[in-house]
Amino acid sequence: MRIVIVSTAYPLRGGITHYVSLLYDHLSKNHDVSVITFKRQYPKLLFPGKSQEEKGVQSANYIAPQIVDSINPLTWFKTGRIAAEKSPDLLIFKYWMPFFAPAFGTIARVAKKKSECKVLLICDNVLPHERTPLDRSLTSWLFKAADFFIVQSKSVEKDLLSVVGNPRYRFVPHPVYEIFGNKVDKQEARDRLGIGRDEKVVLFFGYIRKYKGLHVLLDAMKEVLKSVAVRLLVVGEFYDDERSYRDQIAELGLSDKLKLVSDYVPNEEVATYFSAADVVVLPYTDATQSGIAQIAYNFDRPIIATDVGGLAEVVIDGRTGLVVPPNSPAELARAIARFFAEGLSSQLSAGVAEQKKLYSWDNLVQSIEELVGK
Repeated sequence: MRIVIVSTAYPLRGGITHYVSLLYDHLSKNHDVSVITFKRQYPKLLFPGKSQEEKGVQSANYIAPQIVDSINPLTWFKTGRIAAEKSPDLLIFKYWMPFFAPAFGTIARVAKKKSECKVLLICDNVLPHERTPLDRSLTSWLFKAADFFIVQSKSVEKDLLSVVGNPRYRFVPHPVYEIFGNKVDKQEARDRLGIGRDEKVVLFFGYIRKYKGLHVLLDAMKEVLKSVAVRLLVVGEFYDDERSYRDQIAELGLSDKLKLVSDYVPNEEVATYFSAADVVVLPYTDATQSGIAQIAYNFDRPIIATDVGGLAEVVIDGRTGLVVPPNSPAELARAIARFFAEGLSSQLSAGVAEQKKLYSWDNLVQSIEELVGK
């Protein structure tokens, strides 16, 4: 097949960029694939981070022209025409929020009018975590231009079925992120980060937003420290008010037990943080799925997660991690303390190494091929 992917892609940064790079690599084994990305993904007013571009080592094996401007409709029509000129059999969009529905929907309709392509949406979300009154109508308008859908959690599948009647879709679990290389020796990783070799280390990783529950984890840590000495490693750029988290850390007296890296981590440094950790914690208050879980699995790290969205589909309680109710610092604290008191690291890490075999990119590619009949 000739395939065009329209999405966040290198040189832009973030988890979707990493996903597209891996999708490109695996689709390209048997198909002719090209990528088109944004020249402006978010207006500065709507982007809470420090930079929208990757600053580390190039993470892609393609060159993606930067054409799409999320707030300039003229570029949407241009992108649709350029995509159609490639005579694609399939146009793929990586979709995660309704803000992009007008752009993606226009591109899809223009490309379909000027070529014989079909449209596939790979849905991180169908409806977003933080909703507005227009979300469902925008999503519905885009989805009417799509022929096929891939969903990666049961909660997203449920949302898809609520928006589209009788969709042609496949449920395929989110593949493991392989883009960050191999594990680093734990002691070496801790030396790099200035963490004691014998410390018990809990990792919170990724953009810091309210629904990701760092505030819940901080409250839990106060209880954890009453029974076990733990180092909390918080790594991620603040997309919420940073001051409120720093005030919470100070009020709880956690400053000496916490290492905070409040910045975006280049690809080549990710392995160090996950390799230094004993366990990764996903204390989300709301979720559909989490790419962080797939990074943790890449490094054979067990996870303590809340039972929201599709997290409990990936984190198998007692096998690859521990699952607790959301918004409960007490339950989260008990799980963290239990993890170390019962010495669960080796057992759960072995479970992760086995379970992650289910999350392959080849499985995703095969599902796409079967879905579109190619």
